[in-house]
Amino acid sequence: MQKHHTIWKKNRQNMSSEKQETAAVRVLGRWPSPFVIRVLIVLGLKGVDHELVEEAVGNKSELLLASNPVHKMIPVLLHHGRPISESLIIVQYVDEAWASHAPALLPSDPYARAAERFWAHYVDDKFPTAIRVLRGRLDGDKDEAAAQVCAALQRLEVAFVECGQGKDYFGGDNVGYLDIALGSHLGWVRAVERIAEIRLLDAAKVPKLAAWADRFCAHPAVADAMPDVDRFVEFSLKNDGALKAASANSK
Repeated sequence: MQKHHTIWKKNRQNMSSEKQETAAVRVLGRWPSPFVIRVLIVLGLKGVDHELVEEAVGNKSELLLASNPVHKMIPVLLHHGRPISESLIIVQYVDEAWASHAPALLPSDPYARAAERFWAHYVDDKFPTAIRVLRGRLDGDKDEAAAQVCAALQRLEVAFVECGQGKDYFGGDNVGYLDIALGSHLGWVRAVERIAEIRLLDAAKVPKLAAWADRFCAHPAVADAMPDVDRFVEFSLKNDGALKAASANSK
């Protein structure tokens, strides 16, 4: 009897260990968020097993509030229970924590590294608010928002040539930091093209960037993390009106 009890105890410990290992990396977020998609892409690219813990729309969980008490926003990466916030910081953390897993996301040259970080912050300055306006999620002039996105894409066309040096990605031969920073917005860029009936990622105006976008979205790590455009459109039509009203009422 004691022998059987010992075997059962060991089996339970093994199961517990496997469960803990499975949950060693968790992402708090929602699938439509480009910032969450960004984290899922880097984890997939690095081959890191992880679990997405979905936050309900319009309702922040106690786990999220405890994990990110300063900003109370998604995404949050939990690595063995320790929280890391802000998507670009998370991308760099994953790159460093799993440095032995190829590819390295940032170039070794300090100037090239600084350039990619600059353009990544440029992306986050120009895209999120404009895209929310084009979705109807925020009030604003849609023509101005579309013009802002188009101008940003034209600047990034030039940046692609400078950073990629004629190769397939901003990171060169492999998907890198800036690829993930910009590429995580592509689902919504293509969705608002349908929603607002406009053309943003126009191959006639930004041919290199348009070709890059197709390559990026076809990458296995990206395809696993990036939902279909139809799903973004459906989410917007179903939720954006209510989210906009709730945001207005909370002011």
